Formats: sequence, structure tokens, C-alpha cells
Amino acid sequence: MSQALDASGAGSDTPNLDFAGTTPYEDYVQADVLTHLQHLRSDDPGEMVFLVTTQVMELWFTVIVHEWETAAKALREDRIPVAMDALKRSLRELEALNSSWRPLAQLTPGQFNAYRAALGEGSGFQSAMYRRMEFLLGDKAASMLVPHRGAPRVHGELEKALHEPGLYDEVLRLLARRGFAIPDSVLTRDLSKRYEPSPEVETVWTALYADPDDHHDLHRLGEVLTDVAELVWRWRNDHLVATRRAMGAKTGTGGSAGVAWLEKRAQKNVFPELWTARSHV
Repeated sequence: MSQALDASGAGSDTPNLDFAGTTPYEDYVQADVLTHLQHLRSDDPGEMVFLVTTQVMELWFTVIVHEWETAAKALREDRIPVAMDALKRSLRELEALNSSWRPLAQLTPGQFNAYRAALGEGSGFQSAMYRRMEFLLGDKAASMLVPHRGAPRVHGELEKALHEPGLYDEVLRLLARRGFAIPDSVLTRDLSKRYEPSPEVETVWTALYADPDDHHDLHRLGEVLTDVAELVWRWRNDHLVATRRAMGAKTGTGGSAGVAWLEKRAQKNVFPELWTARSHV
């Protein structure tokens, strides 16, 4: 053969196939760990889909929290382009997260019931990373820490997040630094409580949207935040529809109110004044 062979017998233009230990890919991605995290508790073949999809959702929660924390820090430092980049990445990640419902969206009650008992009292309501997402969106309550009291590290991370500014808090502080009339009651609010809409904040967004040319960067920031809010709303609605199809109005796993609770969640707007201000422009 005219082409020289390397030590493994493959052509010299073939990637290296011989490693002393695990492959560099495995060292970086930890694929072997990820693909052996599925410990099924029933004999139903559908449980694997449910479990892996839920684990994928947790990974997307993790990266979205990273993006929003990156954006919040950048806004605190008046680095709007860095914040915009992180928020735009999170849009693609939210789209992927929302698509995670597709493998579960057609579950019939019989199919879900085949392995539902394996969940015991487990519920997505107990997801610590999803709770951090909600805290960053301004939906906070100290009671949400209660399910995590038995996990000190997780509880500590959530408690820290509970008392830190959310993404929207940093946006409103930025607007105040830029000279907009954000009231002190908003800027100095108790960060451990749910964000409540403010008429004065609505007035600020109305002015920004009425004349976007004067503050083009803030107008674009408002639009990407609206994109985030829309995708969060779609996530909540897709969750509601998937749950309604799989279990109707029955009590949810973990004792939640199931569909009734999800319906209430789906009615809430994220970054509320960005939506209500549009009625006044």
C-alpha cells in the first residue's frame, strides 16, 4: 500500500484511536456517567423515555440558570452587550427545553399510569435548579426552600439565590442608573419576596417603547426579555397540556394540585410591565 499505516494499523489520516485510559472526549463530557444515571423502577419501557427526558430538562435548567446569572452580573456592571449575548443564547436553550416536552406530550393516562407509581412522591415541583430559574425570574417565596431542607448544599444555594437580585431587578436598577424614574420602593424591595408589578415601572417602559431611538440598547434589551418571558410562558403551557393529557385533573405526584396548580402558573406573566406597557404605546 502506498499510504503509510500508523501504529494502530489505520491510515495516517485517521484520527488517533489508541488512548492509554479513557478518551479525552469521555474525560470532558463524562458521557459514561450520564448514560448510566438511569435507574428504572418499573418494567414499563416508557419509563426510560420519561426518566431521560426529565434528566435532559434538568441539564437545560442548569445552563439557562448559568446564562441568566451571567446576564444579571453583566447588567450590574453596565455591560449590556454581554448581557444581551447571554440572554440570546438562553432563547435557543429555552426553545430546546420546551421541545423536551415532545416525547411526553402524547402520553395517554394508561401509559403514564404504567410507571407513575415508580415516582412515589417525586415531582418536578421539587427540582432545585428549576426553582433557581424561577427565583431569577422574580417568582420567590421562602416556603419553596422547605422541600430541600434535607440537602444542605442545595438548600444553601437556594437560600443564597432567594436573597439575591433577580434578572429583572438588575434590569430595573440599570434603568434607574440611566436616569429613569424607577421608584425607591422597587429598588429597595425585599428581594426574598415575589416581584409585584409597579405602575411607575410600567410608565418607564411605556416611555421607552414610545420613543425607542433615544435608548436603542434599552429597547432591544426589553425585546429580548420579552422573548424570554414568552418562551417561559410557552414552557408552562406545554407542561400544563402534557400533564392534562397524561393525568387529567388528578392530584399531582408529590401531592401538588396537578393541573389546577399548573393553570394558575400559566396565567402569570414574567416581567409583567413589559407586557402591560404595550397597551399604552
